[in-house]
Amino acid sequence: MASGPDTTSASAPDGSRERKAAPAAQPGTPEGPTRASGADPGSDVPTGVCAAPEPEGRPGRMRRLAALARREAGRSALAALGGVALAFAFPPYGIWPLSLLAVAALSLLTRGRTGRQGAWLGFAFGWPFFIVLLKWLHVVGWDAVIGLAFLQSLFVLGLGAGLALTARLPLWPLWGACLWLTEEFLRDRLPFGGFSWGRLAFANTDSPYTPLAALGGAPLVSFAVALTGTLLAAVVLRGLQLRSAGARTGRAYATCFGALALACAATAAGLAVPVPTKAADTVRVAVVQGNVQQPGMHFLGRPMQILNNHVEATLDLAERIEQGKEPRPDLVIWPENSSDLDPYKYAEAGDRIDRAVKAVGVPVLVGALVDHPTKEGYVENQGIVWDPEKGPGASYTKQHPVPFGEYVPFRDQLSKVITRLQQVPRDFYPGDHTGVLQTGPARLGDVICFEVAYDEIPRDTVKDGARALVVQTNNATYGRTGQPEQQLAMSKLRAVEHGRAVVTAATSGISAIVAPDGTVRQQTDEFTQDVLTGKLPLRDEITLADRVGAAPEWVIAIVGVLACAGAWILGRGRGGTGARARTAPDAAGDGDGTDRQDRQAQAEGQHQ
Repeated sequence: MASGPDTTSASAPDGSRERKAAPAAQPGTPEGPTRASGADPGSDVPTGVCAAPEPEGRPGRMRRLAALARREAGRSALAALGGVALAFAFPPYGIWPLSLLAVAALSLLTRGRTGRQGAWLGFAFGWPFFIVLLKWLHVVGWDAVIGLAFLQSLFVLGLGAGLALTARLPLWPLWGACLWLTEEFLRDRLPFGGFSWGRLAFANTDSPYTPLAALGGAPLVSFAVALTGTLLAAVVLRGLQLRSAGARTGRAYATCFGALALACAATAAGLAVPVPTKAADTVRVAVVQGNVQQPGMHFLGRPMQILNNHVEATLDLAERIEQGKEPRPDLVIWPENSSDLDPYKYAEAGDRIDRAVKAVGVPVLVGALVDHPTKEGYVENQGIVWDPEKGPGASYTKQHPVPFGEYVPFRDQLSKVITRLQQVPRDFYPGDHTGVLQTGPARLGDVICFEVAYDEIPRDTVKDGARALVVQTNNATYGRTGQPEQQLAMSKLRAVEHGRAVVTAATSGISAIVAPDGTVRQQTDEFTQDVLTGKLPLRDEITLADRVGAAPEWVIAIVGVLACAGAWILGRGRGGTGARARTAPDAAGDGDGTDRQDRQAQAEGQHQ
């Protein structure tokens, strides 16, 4: 209650109400009591009472925020628990059903809330989620984990507000699922090219939803998971309402079981999707994991250490081939940064690579950082096809360098404030074409490290003619933190999405060969020197997901925005989107004629 002079109404002898010490009406203003200007619709100031202004120096906005936090403490704790549960749906834990429960939980928690309350709950859900999911960044610093998690949770803040606004629309589970995809759509692109970690699809690379990737890529998988979660929320809500004898109507039961049936259908739909795997032909590949001197930020060790590790592993492979213990492969794949020196600039590095390639007698795809040919101070992260006769040939340059990891935006300004950014001494220069490389008899599509998380790079590479995908990566900084498992899950989803075998080559693990149906045929342990050999299926047919591209994602994301805008407009038409709108008669209802029951459930939720 605002402080100030006593403005409490007193009872008059005739039963009417008169204002004690009421000031005279000012000229030009309506006579009689009015609501204080700027009063919060959900505040404790009674209607018809004039609140005194906040005393100077008392931050009214902060007090309201603090009051909001206190009122929402219980829901906030549940939202945080839901966010942590969602993180456990992802590798290395991989409990994918938790992704459904987490979506349902946020839908239920935001239902009956204002947009502002929904935004708070979205933030309370998102920040713990990203802290647990991205804890592998602690090798850089826990401040990096908390800071990046905070930035990513701002997108979930918007999701929470949208879920609260659209919860009163007919077919609200559908609009809620669209909003989940809208959040992923924006986070995948903003800022600095976006950050795709934490998409629902990447928690469902071994679930019934996985085959849907062949139809609509990762966005369709995320949408199906979100839709199932919001439908489960509808089932729970209707089930709670059915506890009341007056609500047990045939229509109410039909709504409940209909939502449950749709949730089951969305889950089972992927099982009906054919995943093409028939190979046009095959090649025999060898994947070399040379290992690093030590895990963490300083994995490089002394110069040439990593390069020598990969050379020695390849020479050992060549010796086994000569002894007849191993069939000769058609090509060999080394990981990102397998040469820790620029082989064009340092002759010793080039000679060592050349020796290994000549010994094995087949082309080797080498990963190296090379100086930009024309822009001084810039480097390029490349995959280079090294032929045993012709030497280095065609190459691919990483198109999507990682901000603050491989380049520093606003370097001159930020590096003065964040001295840790000086550990990135040079900026990576992005490539301008896809990574389709003729490597011996195989036309491979090279994708480097985090690029596997972005839909457009693998898709464009396949559409340009790649018959199999190679993910060259260096996860040594984040070894044994769960990050390599998360990245391998992305490779599995891309295999299904594009109908292509995927080879993941990592300096320290996890290296793997993934079949076109997403199954891992072989994989290495972390921080071991190892070589994987096997037949790699090559395919030319492209999936429906490749044909339609990003169109389904754009459509679903825009529908989410339109639903949110429509809910906001309808809320204003009913007198606002605050507390008054929540208790006003709902013309739209749930689309099943149970407005009174929904308002009762909302009122119960507000008093919890």
